[in-house]
Amino acid sequence: MEKGRLEAFSDGVFAILITITVLELKAPHGVSLSDLASVLPLFLNYVLSFLYLGIYWNNHHHLLKACRRIHGGIMWANLHLLFWLSLFPFVTDWAGENHSAPLPTAIYGAVLFLASVAYFVLQYLIVTEQGCDSKLAAAIGRDWKGKLSSLLYASAILAAFLQPWIAQAVYALVALFWLVPDRRLAQALKGV
Repeated sequence: MEKGRLEAFSDGVFAILITITVLELKAPHGVSLSDLASVLPLFLNYVLSFLYLGIYWNNHHHLLKACRRIHGGIMWANLHLLFWLSLFPFVTDWAGENHSAPLPTAIYGAVLFLASVAYFVLQYLIVTEQGCDSKLAAAIGRDWKGKLSSLLYASAILAAFLQPWIAQAVYALVALFWLVPDRRLAQALKGV
């Protein structure tokens, strides 16, 4: 498969996921601020999921830009990542509608965790294809940011059963953590 086709397909999936996620937002049935407060948890979950989809889209773009060749393993790993990301509209809606419930909060975190694992697998396969001495491998390094994120998701899943707000805070913190641009990858890929 050509790299361009994989990028186009993935970009289309990202666009559809963002669209489906926003379609789950329903306007309140009133015109006062108190009516708006009733949809605030769902709106905040939407904002968080939008950020995560944007973060994944951005990092996915840089990762595929570095990729010279696509093989079947990379295609399946990419599809694996898109599968977990495709669950964002569902878990966004469920956790938003039940924002103080442990199970929906934990399942939201489980999807975040599994998406991070799927991204790691895709990244690993692309780095392996490029070679351990490639610019991409040097830019990613030991990927402490990715490993720490997965660890935080796992701990937040457990925290959801004690205090859901702690898990929600961790999910938001990890998103903020990723909003800080990692210039190593962009710098290493200049001219690629």
